[in-house]
Formats: sequence, C-alpha cells, structure tokens
Amino acid sequence: MAIWFVPVDLEEINKWTAGSMDEHLGIRFTEVGEDYIKGTMPVDRRTQQPFGLLHGGASVVLAESLGSVAANLCVDATKYYCVGLEVNANHLRPVSSGTVTGVATPLHQGKTVQIWDIRIYNEDGKMNCISRLTVAVRERA
Repeated sequence: MAIWFVPVDLEEINKWTAGSMDEHLGIRFTEVGEDYIKGTMPVDRRTQQPFGLLHGGASVVLAESLGSVAANLCVDATKYYCVGLEVNANHLRPVSSGTVTGVATPLHQGKTVQIWDIRIYNEDGKMNCISRLTVAVRERA
C-alpha cells in the first residue's frame, strides 16, 4: 500500500521546482514507488566545487529536496505542511561527472515528525552520499 496521501503526478511535482534552487541545479523528480521517491541531479559546473568534484552542499540540496517533497506528499496538504528541522550527510566517494540519483524512503512517519533516509548513487550504482532528513509536520493556520 502506498504511503502517499494522494496519487503522485511527477509532471506536477517537477513544475513545483520552477524558479527554485532545484531548477537551477537541474534536479528532476523521476520516479515514485509505493514508499520511495527518486530524483536526479547533473554533476556539472552548477553542482561541482572549484576542484571539479560534486559539491557536498549540492548533494545535501538533492537530499533535502527529495525528502521534503516526499514528506509533504504524505500529509493532507489542506491541513498540514512539512518543513525541515535537521539534515545531515556523509559523503562516501567523489563524483566528477555524469548524473547522480537520489532515493528517499521513510524511516519514521509520525503525527508531528517524519524522518527520511536519502541515498545518493553515481551512474555506476555506487553510493556516494547517505543523508537523513528530519521534518516537522505543522498544522496550517
């Protein structure tokens, strides 16, 4: 059984990124499963640090984007919204080109807090970053 509050439309989700950091970095949401969401980000001058490697901060943006969107898709958006409380990341191996793919899955989905595990892989399928995002579930005023 899917964890999403409503059916997920990838085209609509990708429209949400217009004019945002996600659009600037080339982040695209690419797949939604029963309990995960995937997205990609190019490794190019926008996302590299000055020495030609994927910037750790860009990986964190991908992780937080995936986890935040996933969290918000799990709640009734007419009553609640989710915002980040804490994000961390461990950078496991360098990536200098190509595309990385992130996969966000829930670790905990409570009434007031959600915790998401986000794993980012290079084109060879090797994990280059693991991240955890904690979000607060807030009531709309």
